[in-house]
Amino acid sequence: MASLHKVRDQGDFDMEAWEEAIRNAVLRYGAKLLEGLLAKAGCGRRDAPVLDAEGQPMHSIGVRQKTLTTLLGKVTLRRSVFKDATGNRTRIPLDESLGVTGTSFSPGVRRFMARAGSRSSFVDASEDLLTYARLEVTPKQVQRVAEDVGRAVEDWNGRQEAAPAQSQDSPATVPILYVSFDGTGVPMRKSELHSSKGKGPDGKARTREVKLGCIFTQTTTDEAGWPVRDPDSTTYVGAIESSELFGLRIYQEAVRRGSEQAHKIVVLTDGARYNKTIASTHFPGAVHIIDLYHAREHLAGLAKTLGIDDAQLSAWRDLLDMGRVENILDQANAHIDALSLGNAQADILRKDLGYFQENARLMRYAEFRIAGYFVGSGVVEAGCRTLIGERLKRSGMFWSLRGANAIIASRCCQISGRFEDFWEDAA
Repeated sequence: MASLHKVRDQGDFDMEAWEEAIRNAVLRYGAKLLEGLLAKAGCGRRDAPVLDAEGQPMHSIGVRQKTLTTLLGKVTLRRSVFKDATGNRTRIPLDESLGVTGTSFSPGVRRFMARAGSRSSFVDASEDLLTYARLEVTPKQVQRVAEDVGRAVEDWNGRQEAAPAQSQDSPATVPILYVSFDGTGVPMRKSELHSSKGKGPDGKARTREVKLGCIFTQTTTDEAGWPVRDPDSTTYVGAIESSELFGLRIYQEAVRRGSEQAHKIVVLTDGARYNKTIASTHFPGAVHIIDLYHAREHLAGLAKTLGIDDAQLSAWRDLLDMGRVENILDQANAHIDALSLGNAQADILRKDLGYFQENARLMRYAEFRIAGYFVGSGVVEAGCRTLIGERLKRSGMFWSLRGANAIIASRCCQISGRFEDFWEDAA
C-alpha cells in the first residue's frame, strides 16, 4: 500500500492498475484468512468415531494435505483420512463437511463454473472466469464441473418430483395454468446417431430432438381482452428422451406448479401426433389448442400445393383466425375437384388436408380468444431459441447425449429461477 501512495504522490494516476493491485492484495489476504480458519478443522482427536456405511468404526491412517481452488485463491487443507477394516473404503470427514469430496474446487468455484459453462462455450467460460473472477480453470475442467452439476440438478429434480405435495413454489389456487411443449434439433456426435433417422434425402440423422416444455400462469387480461402472462411465472423442463418419458416429465412439473389446484389447464402444442398423445394421457381435462402460427404455416403450405393465389390465401387466413376450419376444408376440396386431377393425385392432396380435419376442434381460435386464452406457443418457441439454441446449437458444436442433457437440466433450472434452491439443498 505504501508503494501505491508513493506512485500517487508522484502524480502517476492509473486507476485500473490501483484497482487490480488492491483486489489482488485483498484476495491474497482472504485466502490466508480462509486457510487459517480451516487449519485445525480437519484433524485432531474426535469426540465420536467415524463410521463406515455399515455403521462400523473406521481407523485413522494419518493426515493428508489437499489444495483447493477457492474464490479467494489456492488454499491448503490438512485432513484426517479414515479407512474401514478391509482397507477398501475411505472417508475424509472434513471434505464431506466442506462439500469437496472428490474435487479440488470449492463449492463457490463450482457454482461459478456451472453457471458459466451452461451459459456459454466452455472455452469462453474459462476465459470469462479468469477475467471476472481470477479463476484459472481450463475449458475441460469447466465442462466436467458444469456437466456434473447438471446431472446433480437432474437428480434433485427427480427427488422434488417424488414429493410434489411438499412443494412451496405454487400458490394455493391457479386461475389458468398453461402447459406448452415443442422440440428442436441439437447437433450430436456420430456415435449418438446410430439409431436415429434423418429428414434429409440420404436419411442420415445429424441431430437429435430436445423436447422442451414450459409451464406458466395467467391471472388477468388487459383492457383489450388479451391474455397477460403472470410475471416470473414461467418454468422449463427438457431433455433428449422419448415422448413417453418427456410426457411424464412435463406432467410432474405441472403438478409441482399447482395443476391440481388450477381452475383451468390449457395445453398449447404444434399438433404433432406425439404431443397430442401427451396431452390426452396426462392432461385429459385440459383445453387443448393448436398453436395458431403453426396452423398458419400448414395453411400456407397447403395453399402453395394447391396453387391458391394470395387473395384466396388471405381469405383462408381470416377463416382460420375465426376458427372456421370446415369452410377452409370445403373450399379446398372444391378446388381439388375443379383441377380434374387423377384419383392418386387427389388422394395425396386430400391427405394434406388431414392436419386440419384431425385438428379442427383444436382450432376454434375465436372461441378461445373470447375465453381469454393464449392461442400461440411463442413462450416455448422462444425457449427453444434461447434456452437450447443459444447454448447447444452453436457452430461447430457436437454433443454427447449425457453432456447435452446435463447442460439442458442446468439451463432449465437456472432460467426457471430455481438454481439457488438447488444449491441450498445441495449445501
